[in-house]
Amino acid sequence: MTGSGRPLGVVPGRRRGPELERAILDAALEQLGTVGWASLTMEGVAAGARTGKAALYRRWSSKADLVADALREGLPELGGIADHGSVREDLYDLCVRMRDVMASPAGEALRAMLHECDHIHADRFREVVWDGLHEPAHRLIRELVDRGIKRGDVRPDATSPLLTDVIPAMFMYRAKVCGSEWPDPEIAEMIDGLVVPMLRR
Repeated sequence: MTGSGRPLGVVPGRRRGPELERAILDAALEQLGTVGWASLTMEGVAAGARTGKAALYRRWSSKADLVADALREGLPELGGIADHGSVREDLYDLCVRMRDVMASPAGEALRAMLHECDHIHADRFREVVWDGLHEPAHRLIRELVDRGIKRGDVRPDATSPLLTDVIPAMFMYRAKVCGSEWPDPEIAEMIDGLVVPMLRR
């Protein structure tokens, strides 16, 4: 024991378990969003998390594994969409929610990674992107279209899987190819000029 009653060898304030993992994952997202995929290092993440590099390698064998987990854990959930009484308002709400997910720290990190990682690592992260954003978005779009069909403001045969691809494809095109944002007026323009006309007679 020390004079303060603390057991020998115990460092005050040392984080362990979930608290340390959360700090490491947050540091990985911050590093990815600021220095990018190519410049991200395990040393830099360790410094950002105020821990040793060994603590990272005990949990993740590579920076790709670490970044994949950081993105999985960090992306906010889309959640459900309230019934606004029209497919137009429902889809607008969904698009704003998707835009906000992409503007989160994990979303910003994901966009930075998509811009610069090579095709091998892009393939590695495809599942992360699909599970974290694309699949939930596709599921919600299908739900909103079905809701609109039952409500009567979507044509009954608007069931092609291609229709559910349009919004996620536009978001990924703007994020990866254009690198541009989605202000509210442009979301409304996409919904009113492109998506809703495809869903109605």
